[in-house]
Amino acid sequence: MKYDLITVLGPTAVGKTKLAALLADRFNGEIISADSRQVYKGMDIGTGKDLQDYVVNGSLIPYHLIDIIEPSEEFNVFRFRKLFYETFKQITGRNKIPFLVGGTGLYLNAVLSNYNLKEIDFNKKRINELNKLPVIELTEILKSLNPKLHNTTDLKIKNRVIKAIIVAEQSTNSQSNEYPKLNPLIIGIKLERELIKRNITNRLKNRLKNGMVEEVENLMANGITLEKLMFFGLEYKYVSLYLSGKLNYNDMFQKLNSAIHKFAKRQMTWFRKMERSGIKINWIEGPDFESAGKIISKEFFDEN
Repeated sequence: MKYDLITVLGPTAVGKTKLAALLADRFNGEIISADSRQVYKGMDIGTGKDLQDYVVNGSLIPYHLIDIIEPSEEFNVFRFRKLFYETFKQITGRNKIPFLVGGTGLYLNAVLSNYNLKEIDFNKKRINELNKLPVIELTEILKSLNPKLHNTTDLKIKNRVIKAIIVAEQSTNSQSNEYPKLNPLIIGIKLERELIKRNITNRLKNRLKNGMVEEVENLMANGITLEKLMFFGLEYKYVSLYLSGKLNYNDMFQKLNSAIHKFAKRQMTWFRKMERSGIKINWIEGPDFESAGKIISKEFFDEN
């Protein structure tokens, strides 16, 4: 078989999950989520964990790497990739097709480009050495290690800069022999920018009406710190700032809405970067089941 994995990717609010579930139902598949926040238990509304989307014709499409750890635990791309390959092996062992679905560019790219990632040793001695330096100096060290640094928002929180330095010191992005190279058929969902913006704003209003503030309150009541919620970003960052009195409700909504729009834009930048590196993405307009089904029938199964 020419391909061994079907990937459905795209920015937030384009309907990836529902389309992937319909396709997995049609083509005897199971879904592996590539979402850096849906791995956490109790983070449902803010991460868009719409589990009803996995129900097709009354049956639940099997899904993986969702609700697997507590928010107090650490999760990273190294752990994601390890779990992805374990799950991939299990699904193919059942003679089913794995569908990798999500919008976290780093996680997708780590699998699709077969990154060489080593388990990071967060050595206490090195952490203590770096901790003595001011944030400005740490930022310069990180930039020298990673000149292509794209996420500068991390550079304001000292312990995140230190972690990023340790990761950069120990990592390379060359191809890996640790895991087998995959042959993925990739379908990308795109929508007009204005339509994505409208979807994001409407979805945010619905999430706030349906308990997103209460979800963050619950995480805080269960001991998740403000710093950790800031680390989770977007919904968790801005709602926690509102709950701690640092933003009023209207400012929280406006800033969060704007941040999600920017996030969708950054996701598309990731996907374009992947294409420039030689990854072929078959783009479709919106979550079009017929268009996606035709691509899979023709490319994956060699049907005309």
